[in-house]
Amino acid sequence: MRLVLVPTPIGNLEDITLRALRVLKEAEVVACEDTRRTGILLRHYGISKPTLRLDQHTVGRARELLAGYSYVAYATDAGTPGISDPGAELVALGLKEGWQVEVLPGPTALIVALVASGLPTARFAFEGFLPQKASERRERLKGIATGRTVVLYEAPHRLRETLRDLIQLYGPDHPVAVARELSKLHEEVFRGSLGEALAHFDQPRGEFVLVLAPRPDLEPPTPDVQELLERLRAQGLRGKALVRALVEAGIPRNQAYTLAHDAPA
Repeated sequence: MRLVLVPTPIGNLEDITLRALRVLKEAEVVACEDTRRTGILLRHYGISKPTLRLDQHTVGRARELLAGYSYVAYATDAGTPGISDPGAELVALGLKEGWQVEVLPGPTALIVALVASGLPTARFAFEGFLPQKASERRERLKGIATGRTVVLYEAPHRLRETLRDLIQLYGPDHPVAVARELSKLHEEVFRGSLGEALAHFDQPRGEFVLVLAPRPDLEPPTPDVQELLERLRAQGLRGKALVRALVEAGIPRNQAYTLAHDAPA
């Protein structure tokens, strides 16, 4: 089976490629997160094609749902499938099943927000959506990358909580860009400090992308720390096990996380 992931506009319906439109017309069926939202796009471009719901609740049944088709286009609600949506799971399944998997280039909110932020773009980390539970969200934020720009997605009803958590970690004066409703009529990119962003977005509406300036609060590892890191890696420790061993040796948790994940494999 041929499976083609088709990026769709994040807001403005004109932000779609000619190739994406061709694939949507050629495919036997358009599988998608929400048939209503994808239907709006298809009707806008005069494409008459059957649609099939394939979201986070049904992607586990993709094999049987798509069994009768040889050419499937897959679109998520907006942007490039596979970024913070079921597309990644579908690709993994398709590769396991021996399907021919193709991914078209196209829109994604994180790159638009990153470039529009005015913050460094040479090195960045994408964290996607943070956990909804406050304790889990704070724990994730403690471990975000240091020394590079960080991009986060956030829902409007959790934006202020996340900004407060970030202020606790970074301080109110840390630079941030907050983009909302990208490519839509009410697009806004706020650039300022975390404290200013919290005051500005008193009643958040729309979908948000946060871009945090690099946090240079960790010094480069001293020779002793570097020696410890190399010794632990030589023992076969990786990932969480390596972080735990570094912390037990007296390295601050944030620094241990950065060392463990930045060190060459």
